[in-house]
Amino acid sequence: MTDQTAPLPDSAAAAGWRCGRFTLDLARPQVMAILNLTADSFSDGGRLTDCGAAVAAARAAVDAGADILDLGAESTRPGAQAVDAEAEWARLAPVLAELATWPIPVSVDTRRPSVMARALEAGASIINDVAGFTAAGAVETVAAGSAGLVLMHMQGEPGTMQQNPYYDDVVAEVSGFLAARSAVLRGAGVAADRIVIDPGFGFGKTLAHNLALVGALPALTAIAPVLAGLSRKSMLGQLTGRPVDQRLGASIGAALAAVAAGARIVRVHDVAETVSALTIWQAFRPARK
Repeated sequence: MTDQTAPLPDSAAAAGWRCGRFTLDLARPQVMAILNLTADSFSDGGRLTDCGAAVAAARAAVDAGADILDLGAESTRPGAQAVDAEAEWARLAPVLAELATWPIPVSVDTRRPSVMARALEAGASIINDVAGFTAAGAVETVAAGSAGLVLMHMQGEPGTMQQNPYYDDVVAEVSGFLAARSAVLRGAGVAADRIVIDPGFGFGKTLAHNLALVGALPALTAIAPVLAGLSRKSMLGQLTGRPVDQRLGASIGAALAAVAAGARIVRVHDVAETVSALTIWQAFRPARK
């Protein structure tokens, strides 16, 4: 696991995130490693479609300091085509069967209650839902267990979400959605310490919307601990002019900025570099007092 031992001073960091048999220490930033098992993900599609390659990548992420492994078997990039539940599960099942035996929380990134149920039965510790558990049966599926839940905001569907997204007030609408969905989960019996929220950078948002939400991260932490997924995203390309395979520096900068603003989990492609950056950032913080 990561060697980031200095606690953050913010009192919001005191609580842990309960994820099945694991409780993650949110007094320091947690690093969630992205493992896309798809052929069409925006930056690394097709790299991990083989089970052996996926398991090897997971091992490398653990060795690099990842705190969580996040498996995704359906691309949710802008313009992505949906896959059916059986195809999604066929990609997930063999990899999850191996990783669920490891001493690290495994997250499954899915919008489908049927896949959520099978993933939980197979040992997933976290369900990461880009649709905010709005699908029929999703809340009931996750409520009875003890898995950690990532509740994300998305405007529209992946296939169309970036076609002229519009908000009257993006911060108010996103925070309102996250607060309301968190209340629904808690009303269904989900303990507050199982819930993390994600504003959904790039999911039905323009650059201006994304930047407004970055600025709102401190306020969002009042709802629940925040996960920030900024790694390699198009907003970084818009800001730097760099293509997706040249956004390492921008991704690290975004992760550090998000943590400085209160995010407790960062979801990243480049684990080793992010862990090193966070370690140095935290070590240097006392010198700035």
